[in-house]
Amino acid sequence: MPVDAVSTFLATGALLIAVLLVALIVLGLVARFSGRAADTLASLQESFDGLGPMIALTMAAVATAGSLYYSQVAGFIPCEYCWYQRIAMYPLVPVLFAGVRAGDRSVRRYVIPLAVIGSIIAAYHTLIENFPEIATAECSGVVACTAPYVQKFGFLGIPFMALMSFGVIIAALLLDRSGPSPTPPTSQENL
Repeated sequence: MPVDAVSTFLATGALLIAVLLVALIVLGLVARFSGRAADTLASLQESFDGLGPMIALTMAAVATAGSLYYSQVAGFIPCEYCWYQRIAMYPLVPVLFAGVRAGDRSVRRYVIPLAVIGSIIAAYHTLIENFPEIATAECSGVVACTAPYVQKFGFLGIPFMALMSFGVIIAALLLDRSGPSPTPPTSQENL
């Protein structure tokens, strides 16, 4: 599959996710300050109950596959900030898979901090990719962090796609209101 077609597909998905995340944030703010949309937000949260880790796992797997496609198929050499984002994204797949498989709903405790760190790096990388003059330091890697491999719709590059992926993971886990898995009884409680 041509790199441009894959990039257009992934960029369009990231743009749709951005619109959805902004709508969720606006809905949450309206619900918080007016109370009028509280029922809508509550029903939205109910629809996520129990699905958050599965949605987060799917997003992490798609983001990881896209990242590997760009480096292994398209031949893009990852820059320094790309590696930091990979360090935050790649472990989410096995951690979320183990959490989903075990039915451990408390997996969000481990995933959200890593996703927040990844989103901060991706947000900064997006910023310096679009405004290279504000970069505070040069990348120490082979490839400059300010040089975009992909630039769709005039602004949307690989770091923005990563930012949206981290955003979906965080939102899916925060919207899932189902509580942590019950702790198994200890051997002393069984006596």
